[in-house]
Amino acid sequence: MSTVNHALNDTATMFRRQLRHMARYPSLTGMVIGMPVVFLLLFVYVFGGTLGDGLGGPGGGRDAYLAYVTPGILMIAIAGAVQGTSIGVAMDMTEGIVDRFRTMAIARVSVLTGHVLASMVQILLGLAVVLGIAVAIGYRPEAGPGDWLALLGVLALIAFALTWITVAAGMTAKSVETASNTPMPLLLLPFMGSAFVPTESMPGAMRWFAEYQPFTPWIEVTRGLLDGTGVAGGDLALTVAWAAAIGLFGYLVSRARFNRR
Repeated sequence: MSTVNHALNDTATMFRRQLRHMARYPSLTGMVIGMPVVFLLLFVYVFGGTLGDGLGGPGGGRDAYLAYVTPGILMIAIAGAVQGTSIGVAMDMTEGIVDRFRTMAIARVSVLTGHVLASMVQILLGLAVVLGIAVAIGYRPEAGPGDWLALLGVLALIAFALTWITVAAGMTAKSVETASNTPMPLLLLPFMGSAFVPTESMPGAMRWFAEYQPFTPWIEVTRGLLDGTGVAGGDLALTVAWAAAIGLFGYLVSRARFNRR
């Protein structure tokens, strides 16, 4: 068997291991999916009427705000889901199972890749549920077939990048508790971007930060694809650049820490 085939087989084994962990602890998956749904319902039904009128577009009201806020909630769903990845990696690193893997004839890359692939499955499941709930309460995306395919690719790219950065967080954490807290800033960044209000409504320094942090172009690209209004070239370039940089950094740190430990 070639080295590539050996690595793929080991990755598939580790992937199945993580899927079994997900099935064994459904409460974690439920929390990952439930939190963004709660945010969606809270902002739409509590704040949506007022915030929707403040958007300045035609119609306004709760329906307008539902269309505006759904892309931001999708980003929160991704940011919340990857927190579980950090915890899972930290558990493996602190409970000794990785030391056992090191004594076995398996590809080292498969241990971390199994975490990443399982996290991607969990994230895509969560995104489907959130989008389904949004449609159930009145959201009507205008995306065409090409937009949906592009949206899937964009969300998968973002999820992949954030998964690797939280794998790195889990690798560098001293304990599982630390690993659970390290990714928390990822949940705050959508709030400080264009997820809930336009960046134009923010004061100077806050607006500058909101416009140049990674979640804002991610949200704007997602919003444009769902609305069928097209995507600005600058936002798309920033989306790919931020995701590539974050994912590469997370991968390099994870590999270095794994090999060191």
